[in-house]
Amino acid sequence: MLKKIIISCILSLIAYSSSSQKFIPDLGLKTLNGESIRSVEAINQNGFTIISFWATWCIPCINELDAINEVISVWSEKEDITVLAISTDDSRSKKRVKPLINGKDWVFDVISDTNQDFKRAMGVVGIPHTIVTYKSEIIHRRIGYTPGEEEDLFDVISNYKNISNIRKA
Repeated sequence: MLKKIIISCILSLIAYSSSSQKFIPDLGLKTLNGESIRSVEAINQNGFTIISFWATWCIPCINELDAINEVISVWSEKEDITVLAISTDDSRSKKRVKPLINGKDWVFDVISDTNQDFKRAMGVVGIPHTIVTYKSEIIHRRIGYTPGEEEDLFDVISNYKNISNIRKA
């Protein structure tokens, strides 16, 4: 019984810490070409950003990014959306990122988080972990991926925009 209580407390703490993050922190990141970029510069400051934390060894992560890639051009016709794929591959597996991406036709930017500083700052504990922002404000988080869930991301964006328009009226 005590073990269940301790596990429940730990899970609650993780959920609280990940949900307490309201804005994207300003941290340094690297493009796959080794160029430095600030996290807040990578975020769409005029619209929505879908941030997907992934790794080359994570099949659900790659499936989610493939699915987003298939629909992002249609979504972008309706809303101002940027997609950032944040690779969390460490120093041992980061050499697999470029070959994997070269075999994909992903139309979005891939950023490297080799030391996982951004991942930690965002309270990401498992991948795939997908975050939707409006400007720099975090409006949605999801851990895991099941085929079809990419459509939920666009629903979040549409609903957020509708609610924002109602508040302005």
